[in-house]
Amino acid sequence: MRNILFICSKNQWRSPTAEAIYRRDPRVHVRSAGTSDKARKTVNANDISWADIIFVMEKRHKQMLSRRFAHDLSGKELVILDIPDEYQYMDDELIALLKDGVERYLSL
Repeated sequence: MRNILFICSKNQWRSPTAEAIYRRDPRVHVRSAGTSDKARKTVNANDISWADIIFVMEKRHKQMLSRRFAHDLSGKELVILDIPDEYQYMDDELIALLKDGVERYLSL
């Protein structure tokens, strides 16, 4: 089973939706976090170490993680999903975008 970490800004809409979608998926263990100090759950080095794959919603999230956790990211698979911050929690379109972006990595 793979450990998957979903990252957005405030851990409010996008990454918690992704976590909810995959929470009961037998292929993975999931967590979500945000890059902002105002996030519901702010990403930390333990989250990065735990993860086998890290999915970020935007390029700026990857850049932020690279600045803060350069050493911890060594050897980690980091994927940019390119999902803008314009969806609410469990929005049908958001769910479709997440599944489309994530599933190809779970079938490898």
